[in-house]
Amino acid sequence: MTDFDPTQHRMVPEQRWFEDFILGERFVIPSRTMTEAVFAAFQTASGDTHPIHYDVEYCRARGMPHLLAHGFQTLVHTAPGAGLFPYVVEESLVGFLEQSSKFLKPVYAGDTIYPALEVTELVPGRSTGVVALRSTVHNQRRELVLEGLQKFLIRRRNAVAAKT
Repeated sequence: MTDFDPTQHRMVPEQRWFEDFILGERFVIPSRTMTEAVFAAFQTASGDTHPIHYDVEYCRARGMPHLLAHGFQTLVHTAPGAGLFPYVVEESLVGFLEQSSKFLKPVYAGDTIYPALEVTELVPGRSTGVVALRSTVHNQRRELVLEGLQKFLIRRRNAVAAKT
């Protein structure tokens, strides 16, 4: 018999509070090749059945080299949960406030994408602060294909100390 405890099987990086973030800090999200299986999974989740995303011959007839990724299919890879960010704010995260994005270039089946988040603004409040993250996705040709902004409400360390 082993002393394995599934509640202890988790990532536990040092917790961060609003004051711990610095402008320019980056959170890299693992790269991913956009396979046809990824396209099929997104179709199932989104309910989007337009042939431009799922019929390669339809795409080729319109001058595209392969299946065209739905914009949200690319955007979903900037979810902070795909990287380390939510683990470092596990105790301090109050909420996800907003998200915006621009789709700058097409992403096709077979492309490899490289998502990242970068701290671009820190807006302190009394007991919390807003951490703004620039979200980017580059492809294997080093082209910026998506750029956006995500904002999170994070507790300040002194607000936690005041409660105890």
